[in-house]
Amino acid sequence: MTQIARWFTALTLTLLLAGCGVVPITGRQQLNLVSDAEISAASAQQYSQFIRKATVDNNSPQGQQTLRVARRIAQATDNYLRNNGYDQIAQATQWEFNFVRDRQVNAFCMPGGKIVVYSGLLQATRPTDDELAAVIAHEVSHAVAKHANERISREMLTQLGGQLLTGMVGAKSAALGGILQQVYPIGSQLLVSLPYGRKQEYEADKIGMVFMAMAGYDPAAAVTLWQKMAQQGQKTPEFLSTHPSDQNRIRAIQEFLPEAQQYYSGPGVMSQGPKVQLKSLHKKGNSQATSQLRDSGSSSSAKKQDGGGFHYEPVSR
Repeated sequence: MTQIARWFTALTLTLLLAGCGVVPITGRQQLNLVSDAEISAASAQQYSQFIRKATVDNNSPQGQQTLRVARRIAQATDNYLRNNGYDQIAQATQWEFNFVRDRQVNAFCMPGGKIVVYSGLLQATRPTDDELAAVIAHEVSHAVAKHANERISREMLTQLGGQLLTGMVGAKSAALGGILQQVYPIGSQLLVSLPYGRKQEYEADKIGMVFMAMAGYDPAAAVTLWQKMAQQGQKTPEFLSTHPSDQNRIRAIQEFLPEAQQYYSGPGVMSQGPKVQLKSLHKKGNSQATSQLRDSGSSSSAKKQDGGGFHYEPVSR
């Protein structure tokens, strides 16, 4: 092993140890090299720019539905955080809810609790309150689980590795080093960023089902929501998308549903969430969906928005 390789290995281990966090509810360890303050500042700036240009329509019937559901999800999430030792996250979350007129099939929740639902999503799915809760709770889960921080942290390591790897090869062959510099970003995206994004999606599905159940929404609606989404048209192959294929996602949600139902006390009834890590994290399932849930590692088609969300729109997936 060369000196630069030893240095990179030591640096990576140091960063991993120094930047390790724990995801609420699932208990999964994650890499967080960027401070919450930095993420919050960047999110606040992006949100401010977004909302100034957006057409907010909170007084419409769809806007009122969005605010009604979002407030209950936020309350359930806040209750869970404050009752389970995550007061720092709860205090740093300043909830804000907006329904915007935009044909994109989209929704997002930025770090810090800024929730936005697009009219295109409601037009495409005509969701019940429970189905809309599945969308909003999923997006809130990305924020609570600090998935944005985690993905940025992994990208930092990926770029560092690429620069060092390019330097090592370039010392022997400038030509090969130049080629590698062009190819590495593509390979790193396919082998690191995209699969990792799918794991985060499975984790957000799981956490979101718990949050919506705690808020008095039936987590079974997550299944019907994605069945509606599956009917929207052509999809990008799962290998090239940050999001699981609809069928894999529906299968995983169905497998986790019995556990999420434990926290559902009936329509409109707020309930307490899990006090410990979810049992499914410690079970060894035989199916791909169970494995994906257990390994779950940011919102909901493959295309990231300025606000931190992802299109549900089929053509963008």
